[in-house]
Amino acid sequence: MSQSLDNTVIISSFYTAFQKRDYKKMQSLYHDNATFSDPIFSNLNAKQVKAMWQMLLTTGKDLTVTFSNVDASDGRGLCHWDAFYTFSRTGNKVHNIVDADFEFLDGKILKHTDHFNFWKWSRQAFGLTGVILGWTSVFHNKVRTTAQEGLSKFIAKSAANS
Repeated sequence: MSQSLDNTVIISSFYTAFQKRDYKKMQSLYHDNATFSDPIFSNLNAKQVKAMWQMLLTTGKDLTVTFSNVDASDGRGLCHWDAFYTFSRTGNKVHNIVDADFEFLDGKILKHTDHFNFWKWSRQAFGLTGVILGWTSVFHNKVRTTAQEGLSKFIAKSAANS
């Protein structure tokens, strides 16, 4: 089996596990030195990204995911995916449209970067506040800080319960 095909299988396995809310399978596909970034969670290490998926899948009650356009070449890959869910802080429905880039090492995801339109997401998630402030760096940084704090609390709570 070629490396490109292997990487395509890794991406498809990742999003199939995402659809099934199987965060343990998703976690198993990351390299020990993995990194993750998106417009909200930036520069996460392997421990943090694994915890992020666990947090999102165990707290998000109505999340559904679709994915398409999986492609990979040696060492790199990409995928388009859509998430549909209720944003817990406001109760607003969100349809997030995401393009993901991957780098692989030793048959695992080494670098995962998700790209989406933050302003479009914030308008859906926060309603009028997102429309008015979603384009500003102050609002973006506040959302990023709040998300990182939530992830840190989740990791601490998980460690305390282990």
